Amino acid sequence: MNEQQRETVQGTVKRAAELGVAPAKLRKAAHLLGPDGEPILTERLVRELMEDTIDYWRTWIDGCVYDGRWRESVRRSGLTLKMLIFEETGAIVAAPTFSLPEYIGGGRNWDYRFTWIRDSSFTIYALIRLGFKREATRFVNFILDRLKDRNNDGSLQILYTIHGGKDAPEEELDHLAGHKGSRPVRIGNGAVDHIQLDIYGELMDCVYLAQKFSNPLSWDSWKAIRQVVDYTCEQVDKKDLSIWEPRGKWANYTYSKVMMWVALDRGIRLADKRCLPCPNKEEWLRKRDKLYETIQQNSFNEKGYYYGQSYEHNDILDSAVLIMPLVFFTTGADPRFMGTLDQILKPLDQGGLTANASIWRYDTGKTDDGVGGKEGAFSLCTLWGVEALTRAGRYEKKYLNIAQTMFIEFLGYGNHVGLFSEEISPGGEGLGNTPQAFSHVTLISAAYNLNRELGVNRPRLGINF
Repeated sequence: MNEQQRETVQGTVKRAAELGVAPAKLRKAAHLLGPDGEPILTERLVRELMEDTIDYWRTWIDGCVYDGRWRESVRRSGLTLKMLIFEETGAIVAAPTFSLPEYIGGGRNWDYRFTWIRDSSFTIYALIRLGFKREATRFVNFILDRLKDRNNDGSLQILYTIHGGKDAPEEELDHLAGHKGSRPVRIGNGAVDHIQLDIYGELMDCVYLAQKFSNPLSWDSWKAIRQVVDYTCEQVDKKDLSIWEPRGKWANYTYSKVMMWVALDRGIRLADKRCLPCPNKEEWLRKRDKLYETIQQNSFNEKGYYYGQSYEHNDILDSAVLIMPLVFFTTGADPRFMGTLDQILKPLDQGGLTANASIWRYDTGKTDDGVGGKEGAFSLCTLWGVEALTRAGRYEKKYLNIAQTMFIEFLGYGNHVGLFSEEISPGGEGLGNTPQAFSHVTLISAAYNLNRELGVNRPRLGINF
């Protein structure tokens, strides 16, 4: 009998005496708690397992190359992303929870236990900024594998299961009351059937970024990517449901148009940089440049001097347009974008989207998204705001000061272990599914770029974009 077995027997006898039962009964019950052949958990074994777990996570995070400001928050976000990875496939879930409400008592309760194509480029950017190339490569490979299973018309789904499956039927669990009475409780996600044309921009940006650190594209992958870009060319004038997944509200959304421009632009850049054969490149160029001009003509509100939510409603403010300088559609110095920033930074009651140093997606009182009810400020939008302000701050210092203040304020909304939810209530309470991968991804990106712009303590990762 080895030491662990002796310890187990002694512990069982002692505990049996305390409970007033025969040791044999307790041993039999203990074996039923685990699979055959597994050791019975003892205090010593539990302690060893805990020590091994702590050692694993400390060793992993020691690979983080970020050494700038807010290092602790950035590292905690890196750990969170790692824990959201399904090791078997490399997929990253948007959140490990479902139906946590975006507003207490409201109906905006969704299941985020899936992986979104939309998240790909932002996630890859964050992982490589931290130096975690293995995790980034595996997620890229997961995304590229989805190209082998496109729909008959050449399109992709917007989300997949962590195994790469396509089925995610949405169901309402009427027998459950929901968190603090927030109904309905939903599992599955009906957005799986949505047409969101922005995903091709995120996909192509993901592939483009990956070429800076990962293996060169295979011939089969490049052929599939060409087909994706060709498909995007056919969609540039079509309506969709875009990033916010409104229920039944089709439009020419500015965000989707910008991201389709990104898809075409990155396809052209990949072909040029890798000297890859591209028989339709001239068409890609023509469509890209025409789309750029169409966005400028239709999405920009001349009267308010800001980019609006869509061609149809450019009078409605939408913080999704903050993505523009982040994907190099425009620069932070462009007067049109600065005008948009100024409008978004106005308080909610003055036509803006900002309150308590946080940014809302849009005014739900002015925009019918087919869902109804209120919501909180979006962590994603707030952090996109920080990064957009940082880009503008290169040219006007006031924006850099606002960016730093907003970011520091945002860090205060994390919980005691550095986790961030999808949204934030006016009172500072976390709302929506938690932890939200997008919130942590954009935190890393915002911290990296703000730290770099502020100077000193520059990160030591030698990858340029």
